[in-house]
Amino acid sequence: MYQKRKERLYITDIMEDPPISYPMYYTLSTALKDNEMLHESLFAIHLSEFERYETPLNSVALFNALASGVFPIYKEQYVVGSFGGKLMYLEASGWKSLGVTEGIFDMHNWLV
Repeated sequence: MYQKRKERLYITDIMEDPPISYPMYYTLSTALKDNEMLHESLFAIHLSEFERYETPLNSVALFNALASGVFPIYKEQYVVGSFGGKLMYLEASGWKSLGVTEGIFDMHNWLV
């Protein structure tokens, strides 16, 4: 089976002297490593600047953002993407499945 190559995107590669440097890197596919929309979400998290983001009005707005290629932010700490119909959040070791909890349905936990 073909295994996609994974690379590390160090946060210092996309911004100098980040105020929040944890995690230091994210393990991503080669295609996502250069994704500008993903970089913007990572900037927001590591700089704690969310002025350009807003809370979605409902789940339709959230899923429209995901479908357009935007990476929403969950609880101001996780970048979220949709892959193969699954919601995934980004950790240093790569994408993890976002478990369905009551908090997922509270739109105040989301920024798009």
